[in-house]
Amino acid sequence: MRIFGVPLRNPFLLASGIWGESGESLAGAWRAGAAGVITKSIGAEPRLGYPNPTIETYDAWGLLNAMGLPNPGMGEYPREIEIARRAGATVIGSVFAGDAPQFADLSARIEATGVVAVELNLSCPHAEGFGTEVGSEPADVERIVRAVVDRVHVPVIAKITPNTSDAAALAEAAERGGAAAISAINTVRGLAIDTTLRRPVLAHGLGGLSGAAIKPVGLACVWQVYRRVKIPVIGVGGIRTGTDALEYIMAGARALEVGTAITFDGIGVFARLNRELSERLDALGFSRVEDAVGVAHAPST
Repeated sequence: MRIFGVPLRNPFLLASGIWGESGESLAGAWRAGAAGVITKSIGAEPRLGYPNPTIETYDAWGLLNAMGLPNPGMGEYPREIEIARRAGATVIGSVFAGDAPQFADLSARIEATGVVAVELNLSCPHAEGFGTEVGSEPADVERIVRAVVDRVHVPVIAKITPNTSDAAALAEAAERGGAAAISAINTVRGLAIDTTLRRPVLAHGLGGLSGAAIKPVGLACVWQVYRRVKIPVIGVGGIRTGTDALEYIMAGARALEVGTAITFDGIGVFARLNRELSERLDALGFSRVEDAVGVAHAPST
């Protein structure tokens, strides 16, 4: 299959932020069956992130985190990308920045490492000055995407936030700016309180919720975005089974990012998801993934 101009061996991508700390972990996800691996979101300079506690399990299988975008910076991270690429992995670079010129510069630098596409983190819900703070207004999203598209030669993916009144409007803005695809969604802003200590569980307070609880939110965003843009949509949020994956595909996703499920089920989740999705497609009479994309939008007969 081919998505946003890049050949993929299946629909499942390693999501940014869960398993991409090192080149070896990226390579491990590739060997485990991921069709492509998305790096940690990388900034211009090294960043320590927030103090602990930064992550907490939530409900049956979910995570609430406020990491603060820790990363080694663009000066150091390319060597990790090279390790993954030497293993044969299809690598997509993720970047974050505070404004359009910074996004464009970082995207050009990560493109030079040999990544096949760049994903713009316009949606982290808890890092001051980045993510949602620069990606909540359509005009800002269009400006950032256009600046990056003008600088790089690989496909540009805009990862949008659900923490807004109209996520599809952000997708439309990214499409106007020249994005090749939309990733929907990033984590949902959330909070947990330790009632004994009388304070938030996470040191930063607010965090981003991922896992099973956000699947309906992610599905709704994919559903809305699919109706309003022509470029491919990548579904993200709460994908743990083949049925979860098929729901996203029927809502309009052409590829899927998997993150939190790895924390609970291990890196073998990619092989299992591929098998389960294939079985569900066969049972329903679909010969390939593409045939099921968006079918839930068809009028009932």
